[in-house]
Amino acid sequence: MILPRVLLIRFAMAVSVFTTALLPLAAQAAAQSWPSRPMRLVVPYVPGGATDLVSRIVGEQLTARLGQQVVVDNRPGATGTIAFTGVAAAEADGYTLVTTADSLTVVPFSYRNLKFDPRTSFAPISTMSTQPLVLAVHSAVPARNVKEFVALAKTRSLSFATSGTGTSQHLSGELIKKMTGIDMVHIPYKGGGQAIIDLSGGQVPAAVLGSSTVIPQHKAGRVRILAVTSKKRSAVLPDVPTLDESGLKGFDVYQWTAMLAPAKTPKAVISRLNTEINAILRHPAARDKLHAAGFEAQPSSPEEVSKLIADGMARWGKLIQELKLDLR
Repeated sequence: MILPRVLLIRFAMAVSVFTTALLPLAAQAAAQSWPSRPMRLVVPYVPGGATDLVSRIVGEQLTARLGQQVVVDNRPGATGTIAFTGVAAAEADGYTLVTTADSLTVVPFSYRNLKFDPRTSFAPISTMSTQPLVLAVHSAVPARNVKEFVALAKTRSLSFATSGTGTSQHLSGELIKKMTGIDMVHIPYKGGGQAIIDLSGGQVPAAVLGSSTVIPQHKAGRVRILAVTSKKRSAVLPDVPTLDESGLKGFDVYQWTAMLAPAKTPKAVISRLNTEINAILRHPAARDKLHAAGFEAQPSSPEEVSKLIADGMARWGKLIQELKLDLR
């Protein structure tokens, strides 16, 4: 009885080793045949906002290059946490992706008991775009520059709109308040698309929003952009001064978008996506569309995305602590 039992154990061990050896080969084969069906690109925000627009421009080009449909799926709510939670738990096969904005780096400070970690629950693929935020006012507001705006805010009660609580726009507004000594009431919206409607209609006097969201209304004369938040002037708005130039020395904030996949997505799939997205962003077809919409194309490596996420969490976490902001 002992001998057959020993043989059975050895046989089971051999099967286990053989099966384990086959797993990487199976994963490699699956990656090589990818994509064999449509992919879902989840956007954590409402249609019409900056992240949605970038996703559709890049998604359209990815469809053409990969030969499979990239379906943009808007899943707004709770500053993106609904979408991020779903994607983090999705099968890591390369068929579920998510576009994120820099606001992902603020989410851990806004919600308790998250079911994902921005640093470990996703496989970064590439950044796609950058844009500065802008400080803008309704055209009827009697302020044509930051100095006049600050003076006005010290004589009357003002409010500022953003795309939501705990976004980089919200925190940039709080930083403006801190650096100028003014007090403004924050009015959060469910996305930049809704905020710009009320700003252009005069329901709110001011806003801190992504430049791409504001530029059309700025050109139409309904709103006035006072400054961009990046340290350098924007190539899209070369005549608009920076907040740094306007007296808020050292102010440097910009909004980025990036594409992520669930953690443990095959490296071959991540590499292929990175190659395709970088090629798309360097081609005039997508680059010019992004520029016309107010963005600058920003290809990168997965490692650079990881650094952006880690640096953003460190920066905003420090500011939230300094200002004693309760985002929860």
